[in-house]
Amino acid sequence: NLAWWTNGFWAGMLWQMYEATGDEAYKTAAKGVGDRLAAVLGDSEAVDHDMGFLFLPSAVADYRKTGDLNARRRGLVAANLLAGRYNPQGKFIRAWNDKMAELAGPLMGAKKIDIRGWMIIDCMMNIPLLYWASEETKDPRFKYVAINHAKTAQQYIARPDGSCNHIAGFDPDTGEFLIAPGGQGYAEGSSWSRGQSWAVYGFALSYRHTKDPSFLDTAKRCAHYGISNMAVTDWLPLVDYRAPETPLKYDTTAAMITSCGLLEIAQHVPDHEKRFYTEAAYRMLRA
Repeated sequence: NLAWWTNGFWAGMLWQMYEATGDEAYKTAAKGVGDRLAAVLGDSEAVDHDMGFLFLPSAVADYRKTGDLNARRRGLVAANLLAGRYNPQGKFIRAWNDKMAELAGPLMGAKKIDIRGWMIIDCMMNIPLLYWASEETKDPRFKYVAINHAKTAQQYIARPDGSCNHIAGFDPDTGEFLIAPGGQGYAEGSSWSRGQSWAVYGFALSYRHTKDPSFLDTAKRCAHYGISNMAVTDWLPLVDYRAPETPLKYDTTAAMITSCGLLEIAQHVPDHEKRFYTEAAYRMLRA
């Protein structure tokens, strides 16, 4: 599945290696991945909310590094497709397409459910594509969509204690909030650690692009929740922070993403606060 959400990451790693070494082989390989991913942009059945995961580390990284205008066009097409998923009634970006309904059904104890009004915490890491598009084109529409989506996630996905839902479901016609199913977490009301990490990093990045202090506050609150949980599990996150103690299952990707978010937060807080976030990030990485 060319449109699978992780497929942009390989290009991103190749661009990082090119940045670090200057070896043209990495650049050539990264551009090859970008050329293959371009087919996704013409497949309306394949496109979902993960356009940021696919095209920020590939097309946008290419343009930033090389100035390739074709890569810029791909990034902007991807941003337009992502913005096109915006539901103006509920002020959120729709997560998945109808073909996912049968896969999501078992989460709700049904064969198939209506997911037209679903948003998920993962998309906080996709909306930086919209911030980039606004900055690149000087067109504020992309940024408005990103901000509104983030505000909705603040209200319905991030909880007061800093934990997070994975999914928030709305009536797609009226925008009325309906449900918050467990999704990839242990259960409804639990806290899936990778989703938690998307919140830490995603809200911190939204602050970087908007300077809205509420986004930084939300990132910090979600970070504090994750830190407090990891501090009692030797700095490795459980797959779900509210799962039973046995069997213990860890997700090191959640630690890596959280670490990135903590280092991002550290760039935006007063000097006397920086060490708290950087030291926690380094402890996770060492663990």
